Amino acid sequence: MPMIKRKHLIWFFLLLLGCGYFSTMSNLEINYYLKSVIFLLPMQFAAIAYVTYIRWKRN
Repeated sequence: MPMIKRKHLIWFFLLLLGCGYFSTMSNLEINYYLKSVIFLLPMQFAAIAYVTYIRWKRN
């Protein structure tokens, strides 16, 4: 039986997290503008973390 690599586990976890987040956001009964702002927050945080990591790794 082949071992599951750590990289695959991380992708699988992110997939499950994304599906759960999408499902939760789809079921919220709030204003559409507010829903779109809240929906984009994780992508913005991920972009900030990625840029910060790249800059920190260079120095």
